[in-house]
Amino acid sequence: MTQIDKVLKNHDTSIKPIWIMRQAGRYLPEFREIRAKNPNFIKLCLNEKLSTEITLQPLKRFDLDAAIIFSDILMIPYGLNQKVEFKKGIGPILGDLNLENILNVNESDFIKKLQPVYKLVNLIKNNDLTRNKNTIGFVGAPWTLLVYMINQKSPKSGLKNNFFKDKNFIGKTLKIIEKFSKLHIKNQVESGAQIIQIFDSWASLLNEKDLPNYVYEPTIKLVEYTRSLNVPTICFPKGIKKYKDYCETVKPDAICIDYEADPKEILKDIKIPIQGGMDPKILLTDKDNLRKEAKKYLEIFKDHPYIFNLGHGVLPETDPKMMNYLVKMVKDY
Repeated sequence: MTQIDKVLKNHDTSIKPIWIMRQAGRYLPEFREIRAKNPNFIKLCLNEKLSTEITLQPLKRFDLDAAIIFSDILMIPYGLNQKVEFKKGIGPILGDLNLENILNVNESDFIKKLQPVYKLVNLIKNNDLTRNKNTIGFVGAPWTLLVYMINQKSPKSGLKNNFFKDKNFIGKTLKIIEKFSKLHIKNQVESGAQIIQIFDSWASLLNEKDLPNYVYEPTIKLVEYTRSLNVPTICFPKGIKKYKDYCETVKPDAICIDYEADPKEILKDIKIPIQGGMDPKILLTDKDNLRKEAKKYLEIFKDHPYIFNLGHGVLPETDPKMMNYLVKMVKDY
């Protein structure tokens, strides 16, 4: 049994495994070298040879307990034939969302389009570097995917004014997202993913009264479906204010907390395994500060099942030496 499985399945508190969101990618010079030659991000994700190499890069450097596949949550809109491209300095830009078109997407066409992702999962699962480690697959939560598909770009500066105007359109789109998210999860699991993380990057955009319809209900369906495949889920509803309500309603196997959550409050409120929390910006400071902050989380959760992670993804300007220091420190704790 892997270290992370012991925490997720046995609620073991004697170990504190570590993996990091965005551990494969932009802060590693070897990734930047590949990226410079491959400007089309979607194509890079769908090149299983290169995406395998990228996924394994951090495992060659650091003693991490899991590999998370190098892919993107926007693979689902891409698989549904919505145009998806990434622009430097802007982020993802999506094409028009035509309900008629996505309603007509055939399951086998969707799988065929995303086949390189499933090949990647299989190659990672069967690599020597991941022996005794977990292979983590993932999906975007339905709400976050809906945001990107309707907004057509990151909602950093807010949602379109008419975002909620057509409830029927939203309802139908969410149903399609649910159907194909399940298919994406199933294919990742069949290819070797042992954990599925559900990223709800934009859960914080909603008022509390809207969370049941847009966040809780759609996510419950994915959590229950993944559980039916005998695979645990870790949910990351970034920026949500009431983690306790989320956990009691959605019932994931573990909850990933963001850096704005108070770890002491989380410890009081939540019984299931906890992951994450530390602010990625701490990795941009110095070793003393990093040690102090990491130790804070390890101490608070010392008697609780806990997986060390950050409260969001590694920042591009992070020095890999700081990452190495962090991983060794957690391992020696």
